Amino acid sequence: MGLPHISGGRNANDLIYKAMHTGENEQALRKITDFTRLLSIAILAIHFYFFCHTAFAAWGLTAEIVDKVIATVVRLSIFKTSVASKAAALLLLVVSLFGVKGKKNEKISPRSVTAYCICGLALYGLSELMPPSSRRSDVAALAYMISVAIGYILILTGGTQVTRLLKLNLAGDIFNKENETFPQEERLLENEYSINLPAKYNLKERVRDSWINIINPFRGNLILGTPGSGKSYFAIRHVITQHIQKGFSMLIYDFKYDDLTKIAYNTLLKYSGKYPVKPRFYMVNFEDLSRTHRCNPLDPASMTDITDATEASRTIMLGLNREWIKKQGDFFVESPINFVTAIIWYLRRYRDGRYCTLPHVIELMQAEYKYLFAVLRKEPEIEVLINPFISAWRNEAYDQLEGQVASAKISMARLASPQLYYVLSGNDFTLDLNNPNEPKIICMGNNPMKQQVYGAVLSLYISRTIKLVNQKGKLKSNLIFDEFPTIYFNNIDSLIATARSNKVATTLAVQDYSQLKKDYGREQAEVIMNIVGNIIAGQVSGDTAKQLSERFGKIMQQRQSVSINSSDTSVSHSTQLDYAVPGSKISALSSGEFVGLVSDDPDTAIDLKVFHCRIQNDHQAMKSEEAAYQPIPKIREIDPEIIQLSYQEIKQDIRELLQAELEGGLEHACSELSQKPTEAAKSSKRVQR
Repeated sequence: MGLPHISGGRNANDLIYKAMHTGENEQALRKITDFTRLLSIAILAIHFYFFCHTAFAAWGLTAEIVDKVIATVVRLSIFKTSVASKAAALLLLVVSLFGVKGKKNEKISPRSVTAYCICGLALYGLSELMPPSSRRSDVAALAYMISVAIGYILILTGGTQVTRLLKLNLAGDIFNKENETFPQEERLLENEYSINLPAKYNLKERVRDSWINIINPFRGNLILGTPGSGKSYFAIRHVITQHIQKGFSMLIYDFKYDDLTKIAYNTLLKYSGKYPVKPRFYMVNFEDLSRTHRCNPLDPASMTDITDATEASRTIMLGLNREWIKKQGDFFVESPINFVTAIIWYLRRYRDGRYCTLPHVIELMQAEYKYLFAVLRKEPEIEVLINPFISAWRNEAYDQLEGQVASAKISMARLASPQLYYVLSGNDFTLDLNNPNEPKIICMGNNPMKQQVYGAVLSLYISRTIKLVNQKGKLKSNLIFDEFPTIYFNNIDSLIATARSNKVATTLAVQDYSQLKKDYGREQAEVIMNIVGNIIAGQVSGDTAKQLSERFGKIMQQRQSVSINSSDTSVSHSTQLDYAVPGSKISALSSGEFVGLVSDDPDTAIDLKVFHCRIQNDHQAMKSEEAAYQPIPKIREIDPEIIQLSYQEIKQDIRELLQAELEGGLEHACSELSQKPTEAAKSSKRVQR
């Protein structure tokens, strides 16, 4: 007959278990075990009687018939020597222990089992050091037999406990560290664009060497980590140094100026020969004017149409009013942006951009409405932009007009300082940093104490730079933003998505996803998090850790469970998919310890993209290198009078512009703007009220 069909893996296992563990099999095994152990004891008893026969005779424990039987048995080879017979008894004892099936007991420790076995073997074996001739005396023979018997019992006890020892160590890895380890990339994959960070990782209780290979940095790089997690020391500085060694042009937003600027400057001094054309090093900061270059972000040569003015206006206004980012499209948000756009484009068109700078924009905004609107009306291209403001002024809707214009004037007034005017009105360099004929490395420094004001201006610099950089036929470049949320950069997702083909890499350093949501809004923050291809994350928590954990995926992990009852102990093993790096583990990363995900390209495929490792820095070498850094040189000697003179010149330029534009027609222009509304307009105004 064939075997019956068994459905279900669990039912099949149960039937097989029952077939192998019937009562008859267990009884037969127990009988064999008992017989083997009894035979072992019998050999040991014969050993005592034969080798200590003189002592037994003295005690009156011998018999003639027993002597005859023993004389026949001891002819066996195992009784030729005392050691051989004891070894045979021990061997049979060990064999009998293999068949013992004791109830598992979690209280039995390996130490106690080892102690029993070692002590038993010591007493059992070291008793042979006693000379055979001494065993003829009563005391010596008794001591010998007691020693061997105790050793035998200890070995029996230890061997029995071995079968009851619970081999699982469920509490040994209480944080599940070893079970959550996984293989990582150990090859060094390098190309002309790559960023390679040496690291070490754990794999099943072993520490192994690995590499974080960002072989395609143009797909976007996001570096996450709370303050002190090591973003700059373990990651950003290597991005800067390695890409300068590989001939990248570079824009660096140095939030805590001049930490990254020093690294970039000294690295360029060392590796400037790697470039086909030696790059120039430029700095922009508003604190130390002796170590800053002057640059006009509204350079008329780079503003080809009114959309450039619109983009610049939106960047500067949203940078100054970060809460407006979430309200884009509202009337009282778009109106100030249009107002600033009109002024920027007017200055761009006036005398071919002679006064097209941000300081001139700020000063022109402060002019009286009747003069300002009279001047702006002369530029046809901005008529659509300024018409609502002129209409509100003519109809005496001053509350509406102030709501439209005053928010722009008040915001821009925060930039009205001689230091800012001085830096923003110069032309030491242009922002086309990846120009093959004039490559540049530009460092822009902020001050955490003045980040709201400086950040808005630097946002404008960055916005104008992106437009010039993201073009075909340029050098490879990297745009590095430390503490990215402290600046406003509109359409960062478009840059990451489109600049890849133009060899423009983008590196964003962010403390936490929640910080990105606060400053850029939820939608923009989600796009940034999801569009980048390479992520290096230090310690983060909350939603950030949860998102990263889900992004890294799951691995197959082993699970063990033990069930102990009064009659039996069962142990089960299973496997299941679980998160490779749980969110709780990301929240508890140490400084220098990072998790992440890298992307590959068709030429170099990477199967092991996820990593959880500790980046290896040569701290002593880096410390020695920093000690040898050259200080950032002074660019010029600055006299406060020069700063004030530049400040006054800009104001004078605007006064001259107004006088030149309105000269001869001032009264006519102002009277035309000041005309009262017609009866129809008045009627319409009353209806609106």
